[in-house]
Amino acid sequence: MTEITFRQALQRGLREALDADPNVFLMGEDIGKYDGAYAVTQGLLEKYGPDRVRDTPISEAAFVGAGVGAAVAGLRPVVELMSMSFSLVASDQIVNMAAKIRYMSGGQLKVPMVLRAPTGGGVQLAATHSQSFENWYASVPGLKVVTPSTPYDALGLLRSSIEDDNPVVFAENALLYATKGDVPDEEYRVPIGVADVKRTGTDITLVGWAHGIVTLMAAAEKLAETGVSAEVVDLRSLRPLDMETVTESVEKTGRALVLDENWRTAGFGAEVAAEIGYRSSDYLDGPVARVSGTDTPSPYSRPLEQLGIPQVPWVIDEIEKTYGI
Repeated sequence: MTEITFRQALQRGLREALDADPNVFLMGEDIGKYDGAYAVTQGLLEKYGPDRVRDTPISEAAFVGAGVGAAVAGLRPVVELMSMSFSLVASDQIVNMAAKIRYMSGGQLKVPMVLRAPTGGGVQLAATHSQSFENWYASVPGLKVVTPSTPYDALGLLRSSIEDDNPVVFAENALLYATKGDVPDEEYRVPIGVADVKRTGTDITLVGWAHGIVTLMAAAEKLAETGVSAEVVDLRSLRPLDMETVTESVEKTGRALVLDENWRTAGFGAEVAAEIGYRSSDYLDGPVARVSGTDTPSPYSRPLEQLGIPQVPWVIDEIEKTYGI
């Protein structure tokens, strides 16, 4: 095992894919000479050249569409957007092309494409660069959506995503790039659509994904100081969604809280909470608790920005209010 950052895990995954498969290439905004907005592609242009690491114009619709065409033609493009917010410009290419071609061709055509994008707030990029739209894409049949929270999961899921014959939206929370974790030196895969129990417990199940897991793990530590044993379930993928692992945990603990750092209204946390209520109502000691980001645009001011992102005290307070523990 070697301790590396989330960013280094992604770099390693991209290098391995480029080395292993000549059909893999990278394309996106400033990924070459600039090394990527978050330095994930640092040094790759020098090693692999402009045919394998392609800087594109600032035209998301054009280069995402080109990525779809390249995938249909037999290549395996990894397309990087500077921000998940910018994916809206290419939403037609993602939703109506990438997600539909395999179905509409009766399985004759495949779209083995990965769409990587930083997502979420907390890094002072203001309202139009701090949004999380992975919940939107999780509602689209034909797409897969993954949301790793650790370097281990980031590398394992990236390997699986690049090898998948379907389009994968790979959401990278911007607050995670510098976080560290142990990663095996040998090759491994994390399967898409399989949740992970990050911490075992007996009194309440805490469900989240991406940077929300950092908050939930810290909250579980605080709860343990008061004698409350919290189990933390990391979804890792929003589509396909592994509700079986969540259900098994909730039916063991009898209580559940879902953390969604995105806006509360129509957020993915609501989907998860509804599924828990539907599947496990006979086991629950009360309603499913929810903690989410505020329904506001993200401000540039750091203190104001933090007021909109779920914090550990929010989780503790919601558990006490809902379950009295």
